[in-house]
Amino acid sequence: MDIDIRTALPAEFGALGDLTARAYLDDGLLDFGESDAYLHELRDVAKRAAAAEVLVAVDGERVLGGVTFVPGPGPMADIARPGEAEIRMLAVGRAGRGRGIGEALVRACVERARGTEGRTAVVLSTQSTMHAAHRIYARLGFVRTPERDWSPLPETADITLLTYQLTL
Repeated sequence: MDIDIRTALPAEFGALGDLTARAYLDDGLLDFGESDAYLHELRDVAKRAAAAEVLVAVDGERVLGGVTFVPGPGPMADIARPGEAEIRMLAVGRAGRGRGIGEALVRACVERARGTEGRTAVVLSTQSTMHAAHRIYARLGFVRTPERDWSPLPETADITLLTYQLTL
C-alpha cells in the first residue's frame, strides 16, 4: 500500500472536509441529509485541527481519507474521560475504499494514544449502520461499551451512537 498517514496540512483541509461530508452523505449516515447540522462540523477541518490532530491518508497528493485524533477531554471530545484519547470523524472516500485505509487511520490513532502520557484507553462513538468500521474496531481489539452509548440529539430518540473502547 503506497498510502501515507500523516497530519493534515492546511492546504488539504478543504479536500478532507468535502471528502468527509460526502462519505457521510453517500453512506446515508446523516439523518437530515444535506440539511443536517452535523454536515458543517464534518466540513470544518480547520476547527478540528485547532483543538485536536487531524490525520489524512494520502496517495501522493490525493487525499483518500481522514480521522480526528483527540488526545483527551476537551472541546473536540464527545465521550473521552481523563486518561482516554478519542477517535472522531473517520471517513474514507470511495476511491480509497477496500485498501485498508480506514484500519490504517485507526492504527495511527492508537499509536498516538500509546505515545501520549497518561493515556490508558482509546474510545470512540459509531453509528449502528457502520458495519465496516465495527469490523475494523473488533479486529484491532476494541470492545463494545454499551453503558456509554449516547445520543447527540437527546430530543431525537432514534439516534443512538454505539461506543467502543480499546484498553492500552
